[in-house]
This record gives sequence, C-alpha cells and structure tokens, in this order.
Amino acid sequence: MVLDTTPPWDDVQNYINGGWRAPSDDGEDVINPATGEAISYVGFSSEDDVDAAVQAGQEAFEEWSQRPVEERIQPLFELKQLLEAHQDELAEILVQEHGKTVAEAKGELRRGIENVEVACGIPSMMQAGHLPNAAPDIDETAVRKPLGVFTAITAFNFPAMIPLWFLPYAVATGNAFILKPSEQDPVVAQRMFELIDEAGFPDGVVQLVNGGVDTVNSLLDHDGIEGVSFVGSTPVARIIYERAAANGKRVQAQGGAKNHIIVTETANLEFAARKTISSACACGGERCLANDVVVVEEGVYEEFVDLLLEEAEAQTIGYGLDTDTDIGALITPEHEARVRDMIATGIDEGAELLLDGRDVEVEGYEDGNFLGPTVFGNVDPEMTIAREEIFGPVIGLLPVGDVDEAIDVLNRSDFGNAASLFTSSGADARKVRHNADVGNLGVNAGTAAPMAFFHFGGWKDSFFGDLHAQGKDMIYFYTDEQVYIERWPDA
Repeated sequence: MVLDTTPPWDDVQNYINGGWRAPSDDGEDVINPATGEAISYVGFSSEDDVDAAVQAGQEAFEEWSQRPVEERIQPLFELKQLLEAHQDELAEILVQEHGKTVAEAKGELRRGIENVEVACGIPSMMQAGHLPNAAPDIDETAVRKPLGVFTAITAFNFPAMIPLWFLPYAVATGNAFILKPSEQDPVVAQRMFELIDEAGFPDGVVQLVNGGVDTVNSLLDHDGIEGVSFVGSTPVARIIYERAAANGKRVQAQGGAKNHIIVTETANLEFAARKTISSACACGGERCLANDVVVVEEGVYEEFVDLLLEEAEAQTIGYGLDTDTDIGALITPEHEARVRDMIATGIDEGAELLLDGRDVEVEGYEDGNFLGPTVFGNVDPEMTIAREEIFGPVIGLLPVGDVDEAIDVLNRSDFGNAASLFTSSGADARKVRHNADVGNLGVNAGTAAPMAFFHFGGWKDSFFGDLHAQGKDMIYFYTDEQVYIERWPDA
C-alpha cells in the first residue's frame, strides 16, 4: 500500500505483525484544518487489536533481542535514507492533515531523522561498565538488557517527529515497539510505517495501532507492555503516568507548558522580537516549546513592544502548502474556539489587547481554523493567559524591574518545560542559568529545543517520570542493567 500526496486518502490502517489491517471499531474522519474537508478516515483499535499487536511484539522480541546489536541498527540506517528520500512527500501529507507550513513540516521531519541517526550509535551508547578486581579475585560487569514490548502514545502537534523520539531507541536496544499516534493526524504515521516496512525490520518488531481513549487504556492495562511513553497535555499526562505506574510499567509522560522569554536591557531587541514571534507563533503556537509569556525589563519595554508588533503584523496567515505562509491553521475548530476563549478571558481580566488576530480571513479557505498573532500588553502574572497553556499564536508581554524579578515570574509557573533569555550580559545569563526552574533553557535562542543527542528536559508539571525523551535517557528507559559477578577459584 502506497499513498500519494493528494487526498482524499484511503482509510488509515493498523500495521500488525508485518501486515496491514483495518482497526476493528468505528472511528472518525481526518480533517484538513485549512479547508475543513475530510481527507481520510481512521478506525479505532479494540482490545483484541491491541492484544494481537502485543502478542506479535512479544514473539518478535524473543528473537530480536538476541540479535547482535550491529544487526539491529541496520534497518535504522535504511530507514534514515528512506525518510530523507521521502521528506518532501511526508511534509506535504503532514501539512494537509495538521495545518502547519511546509517549512515547519520539513523542519519537524529533520528533527525526527536526527533521532534515527543518534540511535544508530546504540553499540556505543548501550555499553555499561566493567571493573576487574572489584573484590578479591572477583570481576564485575554491568550489562544492559532489553525488556520486551514498549508503546508510545504521541501528540497531534508533531505527528512525524515525536514518534521518532522513541521508536529508533526502543528497537535499537532490542525491544519491540508499538506506536499509537494521534487520531487527529494519523496519515503521516501510516506513511512512515510503509517506509519502516520497507526498511527491513522483522515482523512484529515495529507496529502501529490507531485509536482513541479506549485504545490507549488497553495499552496501559495490558500485562504484555513493559513501558509507556506519552506526549500531550498535563492533565492527560498525569493520568497516563498514574495508570501506567499502577500497572507496574515504566512510564515517561511529557505534559504541557507555559514557557517564558526574558528580554534584558542589554539584548539585541530586533533579534529578540523576531525570535519571540517565531517561538510563540510557529506551528500556530501549537507546541510545548512555544514561549508565549515575554518578560521585559522596563527600560526597554516600550521599544520592544513596538518591534514585536511590527514583526507580528508582518506575518502571513494562510494554507500551509502556500510557500509565503508564515502561520497555518489550528488543528480543529474546537481548538480554535478554545484559543479564542482564552483571548476573551485575557480581555475580561484586564490585559491590554495590542494586536487582535481573531478577525483574520484567508481568501479561498473560509472553512479553515485560522487565527493571526494576538498580542497582549501589561499582563499580570496571575492572569489566566499568563498561567495556563494556550497552544495558539497568543503572546503576553509583562514589564519587570530587573532580571531577578523576571526569574521570580518564571519560577512561579506550575510548569517547567522551557525558557529563553535574550541578553548581552554574561552575568545575567549565569544568574538565569543557575536560578530558572526549567528543563530546557536557551540564551539568545528563541526556542530551547535540544538536539537529539541530549534529552528533552521538562520539569514540574511539564513532565511525569524519571527519564526523558531523546539521548542517553532513552537507553536507560528501554533497558535494565544486570550486574554480572564472576570468580574463578582456580585462576
């Protein structure tokens, strides 16, 4: 089965034990957010569907886990080449089911491919340790061993990249893996699995099940699942964490965010304004690294506001396949309505509306879910728009007296996913680095997105678990360390 890039597409399928099959239960249409048109249909997987995938994964694990590690990474090398060869096609599919721009889609895919590249280095990353003569006549060795079948339940906002935070590491370390993508944009995952099938993984090692809440619960409750990875909102992340842990599973659950930018008096203000708009409005603001609260030192507040508004007003809102589009559509009408409600709440609570993006119209796409950049000034830290995740192109500006006050505002947040600082002062950078309670921190970088060889940090209510996505944390998550102690009395 091979998709072209022109919808409508055939119904989305599961990929179980090396074959394609329809999910058993009724599901929902997949909608193009820019046009409002149904472009595919995704059925939902039943308990029996999930059980079939888990059983196939367990059977595949027995043989796969015993293969030499050098053999296990060969399909990943092939997958990297296939993903790169089909990057334009995947990006076009992604735009049509998600709403982001072509440039954003290609950037997402590039980030995902980087994780495949890093996982190809598992032979070095998976090594543990050896200590001769740890005790009299005794040598000790630590050996990392895979555990079984793992699953990832991934979010709608990066449907190509986020699965690749997990899949390559799981299989390279010797496990079997089941992906449950978002039901809102599952087509790009199916196309990636067509490439995975072509890459040469044995049947059952990598599988795809589609579905909604009931499908997720079946995965969380199944005795054959060893661990769960999740990316989504904080309320759901907390539920996933608690339910998976209660069932004795390893779990890493990445939740929502409320990220801050700090702009100091020594910053390059034009650069900071440009990067702030990019951070807050890229992907329509639908990303957990969007910095949408901007804390600005009072001495440059008015100047920065003018520069930011100039950047915001220059953004082009439109269909993601149009190359001049800067901001595409939001994922659903319901989500657009929620963001509009948050804007109304900001007005009701007394924030100063400096730029209103609610009246934007995109000619030819009147049924799309479009919002333009919306900017509030003189936001109070206790306002709803300063505390709660919006997941839309909405920015709140907040003046402060100094960097210490800015750090205090940042640290009052319940979330701790990311922050960025714009400054020319090394002293200010050091102060923020040592005192900001966030897992990802960028200095003169609008979006603090770690490269694949570093883990994706998240603190406080932005993360539930111990080991994060990407990098070396994934090795620890997908393996357990066995200590081998040996003595040879006759040696």
